[in-house]
Amino acid sequence: MNNSDLADTIAAAHGLSKADARKAVDSVFAAITDAAAKGEEVSLNGFGKFKVKNSPAREGRNPSTGATIQIAASNKLTFAAAKAVKDKLNG
Repeated sequence: MNNSDLADTIAAAHGLSKADARKAVDSVFAAITDAAAKGEEVSLNGFGKFKVKNSPAREGRNPSTGATIQIAASNKLTFAAAKAVKDKLNG
């Protein structure tokens, strides 16, 4: 499922136009992105939690040459599914 499919599902379920549903989907993802960029945790009850995880700098290897390289520190967005979602997946 992609953004368009999600918007179509929301439009059909709630009697919205596809354009309005698409705006709603885009707004939700923009809000999650903005909060994550600020380092905030986004918790959606019954669905899961988005958290920013700091990955420290480390040494790695270039697979083709074997040379040691420095991999820069970065932030990663992680998602932990809520128990209800895990239970539904594992049935």
